[in-house]
Amino acid sequence: MVGKIQRLETTIVNSEYDALLLENNLIKEHQPFYNVMLKDDKTYPWICIKNEDFPRIFLTRTKIKDGSEYYGPYAKVRPAKILLDTIKHIYKLRTCNLNLAPNKIDDGKYKVCLEYHIKNCEGPCEGLESKEDYDEKIDAIRGIIKGDFRKAKEYLVNQMMKYAENLQFEQAQFIKERINALEDYQTKNTVVNPSIDDVDVFGMTSDETAAYVNFFKIRNGNIIQSFTTEIKKILEESDEDILEEALIEIRQKFDSNSKEVLLPFHLSVEIPNVKLIVPKVGDKKRIVELSEKNAKEYRLEKLKQVQILDPERHANRIMAEMKKLLRMPVEPRHIEGFDNSNIQGTNPVSACVVFKDGKPSKADYRIFHPKTVVGPDDFKTMEEVIFRRYKRMLDEGETLPQLILIDGGKGQLSSAVKSLKLLGLYGKITIVGIAKRLEEIFFPEDPIPLYLDKKSETLKILQRVRDEAHRFGVKHHRVRRTNSTIKSELEEISGVGEKTIELLLSKLKSVKRIKEANLETLEEILGKSKAKVIHEFFNNN
Repeated sequence: MVGKIQRLETTIVNSEYDALLLENNLIKEHQPFYNVMLKDDKTYPWICIKNEDFPRIFLTRTKIKDGSEYYGPYAKVRPAKILLDTIKHIYKLRTCNLNLAPNKIDDGKYKVCLEYHIKNCEGPCEGLESKEDYDEKIDAIRGIIKGDFRKAKEYLVNQMMKYAENLQFEQAQFIKERINALEDYQTKNTVVNPSIDDVDVFGMTSDETAAYVNFFKIRNGNIIQSFTTEIKKILEESDEDILEEALIEIRQKFDSNSKEVLLPFHLSVEIPNVKLIVPKVGDKKRIVELSEKNAKEYRLEKLKQVQILDPERHANRIMAEMKKLLRMPVEPRHIEGFDNSNIQGTNPVSACVVFKDGKPSKADYRIFHPKTVVGPDDFKTMEEVIFRRYKRMLDEGETLPQLILIDGGKGQLSSAVKSLKLLGLYGKITIVGIAKRLEEIFFPEDPIPLYLDKKSETLKILQRVRDEAHRFGVKHHRVRRTNSTIKSELEEISGVGEKTIELLLSKLKSVKRIKEANLETLEEILGKSKAKVIHEFFNNN
């Protein structure tokens, strides 16, 4: 970045808050490359109350400076449409674009349309509804959009009682259904204590490559707006720096004037006449946690999309995360995992599996048969296998892994470290152990294990390497045990040696097929004399 700087310009402002506002405006104007802020050109919809006689209410993506009122923007269209549908279900509003100036209505210029006849409009175009009554509805609708349902309820209840007093029970029932619709909408949107009024809430989570910020606008205990965005990290910015800039940008985007902002952690920025609060307990703490939960869910959805659409970026993100969490000097692009399998020391095998960029490289898997260990000794077996594996890689000039994972606790890890020290590789390759019970991550010479988040991608990769090493080792241990059993059964036949057994197994694959083979098949493989011996042995038995 420094190499691309052509000149520096400085603008003096009164406060840090003013500096952030100016920065935000300059970012929107110039779209700089080295910046984490929101630079998307998405146009979110607004609910517009048109500046006109008998105002219309509709959804729009374009703001026109004509004195109309705009509420939003809404990050998702569906909630805005549901809100509009609810309003139209409760109130009869005009949908035509006629100029309903008082003189034109008085002159009888217009006639009611179909909307009036199907009872969706009260007919203000013919003067059948007064401007005062219509404006009273608009005032109540403003309250609904802002999350204040009291005026709307009062208006509807008064209407219902008026109809009931005049014995117009059908109309009263119709108004009651509208009240129920309003209460239903209010119930779906009330998630916090109604005493929490006019508050903005921010939640955040982040990884090595991006931060995810969620925003709630709360009015009268109702979340009237929710917005979540992903912010790419360009220059390893801290969470505090990112949230400071996101706070200014998002409040400006949603035209928020709340005097209280709830945050997950403290920020150094000060906003004039606004309290920045980090709640510790109670409903305010819970709503911040809900905002953080939304940010985390948004991150998971984004990661799923990236995994499908951009696997290389997905791998880069995981590698960067593993480097940080496992305190590694480099990213673990090449991981090798080890596991021992035996039953009371019989038919022991050690498996080595290889992962490259977080994916199994099965062509590089290896199986070791311990040569110097007698009996069930996991520690000595691990010591031997690690030494043999990396002694050979050094001798043949192969590329060494950046991370070695040992299936086991401190004992197996210490044994593996001994071999790395003998080879002069200790400190050059990161080596850790993973214990099954609590998924603890052990580091050499560190008595305190590392506990990773159960949803962490790093832990999932380590678990997968561990499980794959176990699966691969158990599979070959079973094969070896089965072959040992098969050979012992065939070795009972007098005159049949090891080479004959191996030849039979290579051709017929199993003892069952050898038992079922006819004399002619055996003669083709072994000749007449040995075929006769084997055929008679199994037939007599």
